[in-house]
Amino acid sequence: MATPNITTYHTQTVGNVDVFYRAAGPVDAPAILLLHGFPSSSHMFRNLIPQLAGQYRVIAPDFPGFGSTVAPPRGEYDYTFDNLAQTIDEFTAAIGLEKFAIYVFDYGAPVGFRIATAHPERITAIISQNGNAYKEGLTDGWNPIRAYWENDTQKNRDALRSLLTRPTTEFQYTHGAPEDRQHHISPDAINHDQAILDRDAEIQLDLFGNYKTNVTSYPQWQAYLRTHQPPVLAIWGKNDPFFGPAGAEAFKRDVPQAKVELLDAGHFTLETHSIEVAEHIGEFLSTINARK
Repeated sequence: MATPNITTYHTQTVGNVDVFYRAAGPVDAPAILLLHGFPSSSHMFRNLIPQLAGQYRVIAPDFPGFGSTVAPPRGEYDYTFDNLAQTIDEFTAAIGLEKFAIYVFDYGAPVGFRIATAHPERITAIISQNGNAYKEGLTDGWNPIRAYWENDTQKNRDALRSLLTRPTTEFQYTHGAPEDRQHHISPDAINHDQAILDRDAEIQLDLFGNYKTNVTSYPQWQAYLRTHQPPVLAIWGKNDPFFGPAGAEAFKRDVPQAKVELLDAGHFTLETHSIEVAEHIGEFLSTINARK
């Protein structure tokens, strides 16, 4: 018999994609869907999952092109955010997730907000950890990618290849992390993410280019927030070089009751502050459940 807070590992076939996912917690408990970011996978939640699994059913899939999910090559599967969201949407239906909170980080935000906008009745809460839905959340760190959006040339595409190198991956993990917590950052996480990037650079460059569709979708996501007023916890590493704290504060514009917590952390906040994040999530969800 499985212990609820022990993570187990599974694969669910969705169309022509074999979606790998991590699961923990009682199957009849309130569910949380953890949606990872670039360039990681559900591996980024390895510390958070056991902290949540005592009270929640926790599900963390890997997107096509990331982690251990097996997807067709480019040309047979279009690596766009619309397709990633469709695959994960169908995945939730396939494993029987009917209502769930979403934890969105980085790339997980455009996936999660697409699902929430399509199925607002399924979403019980939104936890955004540097998961952006507002233009003011995009920092100057996006400028090289913006240049590619504005002029889709091979030169501008090739200029982004440096973002797929190990120094950049290390930068994403270490920049903004407090000096006294740098030793919390696992080299295994960096190695894991770099291995993903080294598999097929073209998939990642496709997604860089397609990210502009997320920015044009921001008004739609904001309208969803205003209309449905889901409970929102924006818990951000305030030193993130890509998604600034203004993006967290902006949630209050559409959901006035949104709770904003800014931690002294960087992009991969869970590497250095998973205990604090888990505590804030527990308090946030407990308050929501108490109102029901």
